[in-house]
Amino acid sequence: MLLHDPLGRLPGPAAREGFVALSCEDEITTGLLRPFFSSDRENLVILAFDAFERLCFAERIKSRHRAQCAVPASIWRRLSACRGATVRIAHNHPSGAAWPSEADLAATRQIAATLGLLDIMLVDHQILVASGHFSFRRARLL
Repeated sequence: MLLHDPLGRLPGPAAREGFVALSCEDEITTGLLRPFFSSDRENLVILAFDAFERLCFAERIKSRHRAQCAVPASIWRRLSACRGATVRIAHNHPSGAAWPSEADLAATRQIAATLGLLDIMLVDHQILVASGHFSFRRARLL
């Protein structure tokens, strides 16, 4: 995923609907996702849950570059071995802009398709910033 947010353009209605304020975040976001992130580099976190909604996989992928994360194939192999039923992914935007870029949208489609091949459902993709997060599910982009 690449970090590039258009300047001077307001997010559309779906994007505004997808934003969740920090004070309204659920326990998974505040307790499991937020602790993985730093503010200086973009990171990606993948959480998988089994059919009983128990956490069975957690992986953080640190960016080698300031604004780009790539998921190695070994992650997908380990994820499929854990027998997860659902996945929630999140990444941060150090810029502070929660809105998804075109690269974020394309990466989400690709990840959902990859998980579909593994018979795993992508529950949400979140973009975390200091003031809250953008939810692809809430914005009806999943």
